[in-house]
Amino acid sequence: MFEPQVDDLRATLEDVAGLSGLIEAGLFPDLSADLVDAVLTEAGRFAAEVLAPLNREGDKVGCSLDTSTHAVTTAPGWREAYRQWCEAGWAALPCPPEHGGQGLPILMGLAVQELWNTAASAYGIGTLLTQGASEAIEAHGSETLRATWLPNMVSGRWTGTMNLTEPQAGSDLSAIRTRAEPAGDGTYRITGTKIFITYGEHDLTDNIVHLVLARLVGAPEGTRGISLFLVPKFLLDDAGEPAQRNDVKCIGLEEKLGIHGSPTCTLQFGDEGGAVGWLIGEVNRGLNCMFTMMNNARLHVGMQGVAVAERATQQAVAFARERRQGKEAGEVVTIVHHPDVQRMLADMEVKTQSARAICYATARALDLSRHAASEEQRADNNGLAALLTPVSKAYGTDTGSEVASLGVQVHGGMGYIEETGAAQHLRDARICQIYEGTNGIHAIDLVTRKLPMEGGKTFARWSAGVKQTLGSLKGHAETADVAAELASALMLLEETTGQMTDWLAAGDQRALAGATPYLRLFALVAGADGLGRGALAALARNDVAPGDRRLWRARYFAANHLPLAGGLARIVTGGGDALGAGAGLLAGNG
Repeated sequence: MFEPQVDDLRATLEDVAGLSGLIEAGLFPDLSADLVDAVLTEAGRFAAEVLAPLNREGDKVGCSLDTSTHAVTTAPGWREAYRQWCEAGWAALPCPPEHGGQGLPILMGLAVQELWNTAASAYGIGTLLTQGASEAIEAHGSETLRATWLPNMVSGRWTGTMNLTEPQAGSDLSAIRTRAEPAGDGTYRITGTKIFITYGEHDLTDNIVHLVLARLVGAPEGTRGISLFLVPKFLLDDAGEPAQRNDVKCIGLEEKLGIHGSPTCTLQFGDEGGAVGWLIGEVNRGLNCMFTMMNNARLHVGMQGVAVAERATQQAVAFARERRQGKEAGEVVTIVHHPDVQRMLADMEVKTQSARAICYATARALDLSRHAASEEQRADNNGLAALLTPVSKAYGTDTGSEVASLGVQVHGGMGYIEETGAAQHLRDARICQIYEGTNGIHAIDLVTRKLPMEGGKTFARWSAGVKQTLGSLKGHAETADVAAELASALMLLEETTGQMTDWLAAGDQRALAGATPYLRLFALVAGADGLGRGALAALARNDVAPGDRRLWRARYFAANHLPLAGGLARIVTGGGDALGAGAGLLAGNG
């Protein structure tokens, strides 16, 4: 069951991101309200009619590897759907026009990606990686590399990958062993093994462009000695067409908990002397270049969590409206009439929408960091995007797993049975909390790197924006209760932020111990801010009916989720003491 969430996307783009105001200000001269509607409507149709029917087939059949040819075959229907997707121009939507893209803002790219991921998450993840790889090449590649590789990547004819992880180097990239040696002709020879490579090998396109982190011989130890290389599956002939097979092959295909339709590969480089690669950016500055792709992917993976949550919510609501169980006034009723089921469905909806609001606020900041009128505005929004990215990624993906788990619960025993599809959402969502940096790492990043930016001024600017929302909420009787809860939660967030700042200055490990509950506290406030903006937009248009969904979402979240801020604040400030006392026990020393 899938109904494209186009109305919610339109509302979020308008109420949270203020897209129409950005268009009217001339920030996106090629975009109009009519075009926004047309893009969302057509993307919703494509997602529902072409991609959604493949979701279960991709999960049940998955991908297969021919070990003799090292070729991967995707699930039935995958190739045809990808061909239609490219022919419709979706691959080029957020890409730069100079390479054949449509140049639409990140906000629009995020919205259509959410539709792809809601329809079939295992499909959507591959498309966003190609866009991220294109962005990294555009930002850091030479003019020759951009001209050679980007047009076909932008069109979708070729796909792109991110090659970071190795058997001994997961989150710790300083342990990378893949080697690169100059060949004397401007190219390099790459040798090594990369694991967990999403869409590392497949049958959708006639070439795959791998972005590979490797270490030059004699490079410094640690992350400062890592360089980035473009390593294609096929080298090109004089006409720019795939010709000779490069020295890279898939030697393994992972059997995973979820996203079975997405081929997750082990790639071997250099079995026959070294795969040919080209340097992207400067020597030993590869991680900086890769972060361009990783930051793009982190926001989109947060959105992937939101997308799975949306799909799980839709299915749970449909099931609850049909499943009959229990009686009221002597009549058998559908389970949607039971208060505890209503509570679960309400939690699923408001958590999904709150996480969506944070993701789109982040995308707005990214767009303004590129298109705002003044350099100061661009710099401020660049900082805001950096602050919100770890929150978007972690809270969005936590929400995906939590909401999908609630979806199984709403289905009861039938949710644990694969035939309903509810379990697939939970299995698909779980990886999102791990890849593109585990959520614990993002919490630590938020606390140790993002809060101290500009001496805390970036956080202060964001907090000031929440206070503006808060002031407006206070001005309406309908949202006075939301304002009261948000004011309390924001005060707790500011107090814990001060404590974190003090601990960081003192080198106190309690800052790390409290990072994850701190990020959740931050997300509660940011999510309430987004839902509050939605309620205010409805009030401003004088279209608030007694059952208005935007107003109800804000009030429900305030009453049922913002009170958690008090407990989270106590964990942030006091939980680390108990953790430290048990550190030796956990390490096996007692």
